[in-house]
Order: sequence, then C-alpha cells, then structure tokens
Amino acid sequence: MSEIEVKSRDARLPLLGVAAVVILLDRLSKLWIVKHIPTGHNIKIIDKVFLLSHVLNTGAAFSLFADSLSPVVVRNVLIGFSVIAVIVVLGMIWNVGKSWSITAVSLALILGGAIGNLYDRVRFSYVVDFLEVHIYHYHWPDFNIADSAIVVGACLLLLEIFRAQPAQE
Repeated sequence: MSEIEVKSRDARLPLLGVAAVVILLDRLSKLWIVKHIPTGHNIKIIDKVFLLSHVLNTGAAFSLFADSLSPVVVRNVLIGFSVIAVIVVLGMIWNVGKSWSITAVSLALILGGAIGNLYDRVRFSYVVDFLEVHIYHYHWPDFNIADSAIVVGACLLLLEIFRAQPAQE
C-alpha cells in the first residue's frame, strides 16, 4: 500500500483575507465616525470610561510628532516607514503563512492595521482616531481599529515568542 500524502492548505490567501477584514472594519468605522461625530466632539458610551470621539492624528502612535515644526516631513517619514513595514510583514506572511499559526495570524492583524492607517495618512495626511478610554484619572490616547489590530497582533507575537517551545528530538 502506498502512503496517502496529506497536504495542508496554504493559509497565505486566507491570512490576507484576515488583513482585508481589518482594513474593511477600520475604513467603515472611520467613515461612520466622520459622518456622525463632528471633529473634536464625542459620544459617551460608558460615562467616565469609554467614549467615541473624532480626532485627527497627524502624528505617529499616541500623537507623537503631531506638533512638529515640519508636518510634511513627519507625514512623509511615517508613510515611508509604513510602506517598509507593510512590505516586511507581507514577506513574513509569505514565509510563515503556509499554515495557520499564532505568528501568521498576528502578522495578518499587523498588516491590516498598517494598511488601514497608511491609507488615511496617504489620502488625508492624518489618521482618524475615535476610541477614547479613561481609566480613573488616566486618559489613554485616542486610537482606532487599525491601531487595535496592530497592538493585538504585536501582543500575540510576544506571547508566541515567550511561549515554551516543545523539545526537539
């Protein structure tokens, strides 16, 4: 009898689908915010804890460099960095995405988030942020779905890095 060869399905295309879902959710949520909440205003969801806001972020994460004396330079550097990040993450997905893994899903989330924010930065010169969280007296900088996907992906990657690996025989 001959052995039956079992081939696992290549997960790269479905992983790109995960990234596409992140991009779609990010775009739709930002479009809803722009249409329903004036810039600089918010809607209380959970009093003193969670609000939907409408903030235009011209800087990087946490609005770093938003008050720069050279906003065009900051924008171009952020776009360049994002393009490089997208290319690197695509390459990593190509290498590790042959099968489903925590690493592959993490990279797909990061890719979708990076493209979501890159789209805003290229098209509008800013990123729409709208999730506002307060924990006691601390106000977390406003963020969006793309940011959330990047953070979740990065946290999953860290967990995967520090997870005990099975012993090799």
